[in-house]
Amino acid sequence: MKNNPLKNTGRRQFLQHGAAVTGAFVVGMYLPFTSDAATSTINDPALANAWVRITPDNQITLICARSEMGQDVYTSMPALIAEELNLPLSMIRVEIAGVAPVYVNALLGGQITGGSTSVREGFDKLRIAGAATRSVLVQAAANRWNVPAAQCKALNGKVSHANGMTATYGELAAEAAKLPLPEKPELKSPANFMVIGKQSMRRLDTPAKVAGKAVFGIDVKIPGMAIASLAQCPVIGGTPMTVDSVNAMKVSGVIKVVQISDGVAVLANNFYAARKGRDALNITWNEGAGAAITNVGMRKQLESGLSKPGAIIKTVGDASSNIANGKTLSAQYFMPYLAHSTMEPVNCSAEVANGKCRIIGPIQFQQGAQAVAAVASGLKSEDVTVETTFLGGGFGRKLELDFVRQAAEISKASGMPVKMLWTKEDDITHDFYRPMSVHQMDGALTASGKLSTLTAKMVSQSVTARAFPSFVKDGNDPFMVEGSANLTYDIPNIEIRNVIEDAGIRVGYWRSVSNTLNAFAVESFMDEAAKAAGKDPVQFRLASLQKEPRAVAVLKLAVQKSGYQAKSKSFGVAQMEAYGTYSACIIELDPSASSTKVKKITFVSDCGITIHPDQAKAQLTGGILYGLGAALYDEITIEAGRVQQSNFNNYPSVRMNQAPIVDVHLVPSQEKPGGLGEVGVPLVAPALVNAIATATGQRIRELPIRA
Repeated sequence: MKNNPLKNTGRRQFLQHGAAVTGAFVVGMYLPFTSDAATSTINDPALANAWVRITPDNQITLICARSEMGQDVYTSMPALIAEELNLPLSMIRVEIAGVAPVYVNALLGGQITGGSTSVREGFDKLRIAGAATRSVLVQAAANRWNVPAAQCKALNGKVSHANGMTATYGELAAEAAKLPLPEKPELKSPANFMVIGKQSMRRLDTPAKVAGKAVFGIDVKIPGMAIASLAQCPVIGGTPMTVDSVNAMKVSGVIKVVQISDGVAVLANNFYAARKGRDALNITWNEGAGAAITNVGMRKQLESGLSKPGAIIKTVGDASSNIANGKTLSAQYFMPYLAHSTMEPVNCSAEVANGKCRIIGPIQFQQGAQAVAAVASGLKSEDVTVETTFLGGGFGRKLELDFVRQAAEISKASGMPVKMLWTKEDDITHDFYRPMSVHQMDGALTASGKLSTLTAKMVSQSVTARAFPSFVKDGNDPFMVEGSANLTYDIPNIEIRNVIEDAGIRVGYWRSVSNTLNAFAVESFMDEAAKAAGKDPVQFRLASLQKEPRAVAVLKLAVQKSGYQAKSKSFGVAQMEAYGTYSACIIELDPSASSTKVKKITFVSDCGITIHPDQAKAQLTGGILYGLGAALYDEITIEAGRVQQSNFNNYPSVRMNQAPIVDVHLVPSQEKPGGLGEVGVPLVAPALVNAIATATGQRIRELPIRA
């Protein structure tokens, strides 16, 4: 998900309050929600939780409000605090935040990890919190020693004075807690950064993961807990009508069988018994209307949507009257449904007892999880606690709340604490899929071979209409326009439209959301336009990017680093801005291979100030390979309401022996940080089909390529 255009940006407010540990110093900072209903409680101190906690023993803790799913928030977020506290990163401990208004992601309007927003949203906020903390610690030391604060220096967990007096942050915590926090503390200049941007930075969560101490959702243990395996209708949305559990109860280790709203759970003392018991169930399902859904039917429905006007997303000049001028171009592109396919399957633990509900699991949307669990358990939201574990991959799947509801329902029905575990097959066949989309692109070239007009229409289901319907206004889903409304090209006449067409299958936000859909159409079409104009595709793009110097810089560096040759038939190119980051991708094919084989992917990004350069490159590399697998192999197909793919054998990821050389470069920049977790994904598919078109003359307009 990207920035919420409806956000209320209001003035930052700071609060400080005492912690449960005597003498501790806590700093919290509020940012408002997007709705008036939410802001009505934002200033209630009872809801204020802290970003920073310093205890008398000099333990300095960041309360991390973003879920860690491999993208490095457990290092990059503490780095922001460490920088302003003048601490080495190793001195910061990290705790996972509970649910509270103070932890709302101001770019998304909820306590959500997604949309490559964690660093973008936290960059100023956490540095301000760190700088304010440093300021009162220094003032506390100055007061104690009766010296001017300007003569005191905070460094490495201590405040010192030139005459030799020193005190640790922890020793000063109680006195600092009594001082007013500065609302606009002085922030360090990037030129003086000691932590941010340093190649030597090491991930704080690596030791725990290497030692097997990091707790993922699948690792959770609660005393007296049963393991639950849930039978779900083969057709998503179906419900159980009759259940025969006699044979399931005969399986050794099975404890109970309970029915919930959308399935039947077998509880056992281990997963294998629970799964065996589930397989022994005899269930009659009400498959519902979903049983009639087919891929062919859904695609026809989307294609018919091209005849609808839809919502106007962007207009420049007069595209309707200019489309017929010059040499006209027209192309249609298609993108399939995709599953998230995280390495850790969906899971969640729940305990509903004594008027309370406890939820523990890999969650991207904590407030939503609390609300759903409250309904499922029949309790008030304030009686529900949510504990977020590490996520073994998220990609948007764990923004959904179905698994939280199911775990709470199972615990309530059974009267036991439970850990519900899906199989990989459950995960792929019951996902919230990236939408299928159809794109109609039209354009006109001037006599000099420059694109003068561009019209684009995307027809797709709307994730937001299902998940956050209030954000969709007059047919405009703000998250469907990523990759199209933010075009970097200077084209005199532009018209972009979106048509929301509900094809019946449930859809969800998938890594980079609509950027992958729109970038495939836009960047493929730009290549087709370059060919029609008789221009080199790089030079053709550069001619329309003169108002975007950051886009020009990344594209030129990608050309340099890749060894791109204008007349070679081995290269394909694509570029875009996504989540505030400018990127260019050049793919080189192996000319000696008997079939399409990617030899090298060169990827250049300008993401502004980079917090953790090594991890930034890792995130881009992971996104590139994720995008490559989707482009080459992956699609979800549905027949009679049943998803046909079930595991890595028919929904594969790129294997190590299939991975090309991935060469990632970051442009040094002092711009505000852009996102990175999703940025590597969208450009791979268009760069690849552009390379194939250059090499073979065959234009691929439909993914996956194997199809």
